[in-house]
Amino acid sequence: MIFMKRKLLVSSILIACINSWCAVHAQSNKADWQLVGQDINPAIYYGITVANGMIGLVSSPEPMKVKDVVLNGAFDTYGRGRVSNILKVFNFANMNLEVDGQRIGSKNISNYRQTLDMQQAALTTTFDYTDKVSVRQTMMALRHLPFTQLSMVEITAKKDCEIVPMSVIETPEVLRDVKNFYSEIDREHVTIRLLTSVAKSPTGRHTVAASNSFIFDEPHGQEPDVIHEDWDYNMHLAKFKKRLKAGELYRFSVVGSVSSTAHTADPQNEAERLTLFAALERTERLLIRHNAEWAKLWKSDIVIEGDPDAQKAVRSALYHLYSFVREGTGYSLSPMGLSGLGYNGHVFWDTELWMYPPILTLKPEIARSMLEYRFERMKMAKQNAFSHGYAGVMFPWESDADGQEATPVWALTGPFQQHITGCIGWAFWKYYQVTKDKEWLQTRGYPLLKEVADFWTSRVEREGTGKYHINNVIGANEWQENIDDNAFTNGMAKTSLQYAIQAAQELGISPNPDWKLVADNIPILKFPDGVTKENRTYDGVQIKQADANLLAYPLTIVNQEAAIKKDLAYYEPRYSPEGPAMGWSVLATLHARLGEPDKAYQWFVRSYKPNEVPPFGVLAETAGGTNPYFATGAGGMLQAVLNGFGGIDINDSGITQLKTKLPGKWKSLTIKGVGPQMKTVEVK
Repeated sequence: MIFMKRKLLVSSILIACINSWCAVHAQSNKADWQLVGQDINPAIYYGITVANGMIGLVSSPEPMKVKDVVLNGAFDTYGRGRVSNILKVFNFANMNLEVDGQRIGSKNISNYRQTLDMQQAALTTTFDYTDKVSVRQTMMALRHLPFTQLSMVEITAKKDCEIVPMSVIETPEVLRDVKNFYSEIDREHVTIRLLTSVAKSPTGRHTVAASNSFIFDEPHGQEPDVIHEDWDYNMHLAKFKKRLKAGELYRFSVVGSVSSTAHTADPQNEAERLTLFAALERTERLLIRHNAEWAKLWKSDIVIEGDPDAQKAVRSALYHLYSFVREGTGYSLSPMGLSGLGYNGHVFWDTELWMYPPILTLKPEIARSMLEYRFERMKMAKQNAFSHGYAGVMFPWESDADGQEATPVWALTGPFQQHITGCIGWAFWKYYQVTKDKEWLQTRGYPLLKEVADFWTSRVEREGTGKYHINNVIGANEWQENIDDNAFTNGMAKTSLQYAIQAAQELGISPNPDWKLVADNIPILKFPDGVTKENRTYDGVQIKQADANLLAYPLTIVNQEAAIKKDLAYYEPRYSPEGPAMGWSVLATLHARLGEPDKAYQWFVRSYKPNEVPPFGVLAETAGGTNPYFATGAGGMLQAVLNGFGGIDINDSGITQLKTKLPGKWKSLTIKGVGPQMKTVEVK
């Protein structure tokens, strides 16, 4: 009787698990939620990333493989530029499969297809191996377990055969002193088999560990025997054999976790404990919680009716931003997110000016976590200001885990691209405008804004009324180096000083009167015809990206329609076709706000379409580029939709909506889950 009850319980769980998997697959059938890779050519393959804000798993053209695993927050000095780089860690999500003694690979499979379901953040790979088996593998970085991934495998036998699935941990070359472990924890109700690797980061600064385990559906005692093989210091695996009859479907899962001393004092035990936890939660419970967390995220969504291509592109941009950052971590966003090692994983102005505004609009709680990254690194920013002879905080152009300047020395941007300090102050006030959280303003917002303001008052060179110059900088247009009175730098300095004054007044504090004096006397230069001059010596040469136009959006220093149009007419022809994606999105946003939706739409399409690379259409930084995923471009494109066509504006009244018009082919635009009140904004 006891045996029968147990058998029935196992069956019911299995049925529930199957139903859950089917639900995932059924919801993924909606075309506007899918990014599909088919006719895959390994020579021109740019992977899609499944991530949860802590780990990023980048897909591979090889079946059942992962190209890269990136761990947020873990940095060491190696590679490009002799500076701190984000760590490429153990590839603990790789698998091998043998069928009747033959190893499957890209050259002996057919019908290879990869599909990302953005709704559940799950990548499903399907293929056939000769006339023997069909394989489906679904992989995800679990949203509720930040350090853990889940891979679910279904193998259908077309004829009688023997399969040997293998769970593999491989070590990237940058890790050293590798140690491999295998252990079994046996209990009356379960046996957990742990495959574990531990290594040192390149300089030994960090210890990194990864662990994984199989989850079998069979009752305890009937699951396959697992064999451990330690092939080399940089690779070991656990495998099992299973004979299948024609028509038989066999399922199993693999869970794995990764950790480092950047996150915990004992990463080996932590990785193993997290894997044990996931293995004993089992597949169904893991899926339920993962899907529930993504359902919460997608309560804030953008729905475009009438333009399927734009809908998919916008969903992809949102999916990637949601994937690359998470609430409660104090981590920020790199230009390439967790899609690889691009830009060394450093944090630039890309975060505050480009990726942060859409997140602030749709997920203020995640935006707060991004701001916490900067607040926690104020001490290093104060030291940076002191070292350069200034007061307050001088945030680095490229920030690493410690918040130090991590720009390679050969790049001049580190000491001179100082507008980033204003961008950070701007972002802090924007958060207060949206949330009206006075306690946060008192403990976080104002302390930072005060230091930003003190930086600018010490930075200007005072020559008299209207002549408080900011000389020897690099602006947003990085092709003009070491210039004076750059439009965007001066505009952001003026704006962040004004925001510091407002923050003080909001808290009943008397602001430093020098802040207003400096803000009022920083010049915005003009050509004789009234066009905003990008810098004191600018003579009309081609520019890399938006600079002077940023004074109209997201800043409001240039705010008269005629002046905005004049600046657009002058600078649009001067944008380089080889410039980064976000430059075009600024033009789209401005034209949309000017009531020119069809012209805005042309720039909007240009902000993403030429940058899509095969097979998933992920975004490169530039048209024809090869360094995806460019999350900065995604943030700019989303601003064109939210703040351009959608008319969303963040000001002292909170989140308001400007009157805008839609492009001709769009029937409607619906923005769900806006701001703390989760409002719905519509344009028809």
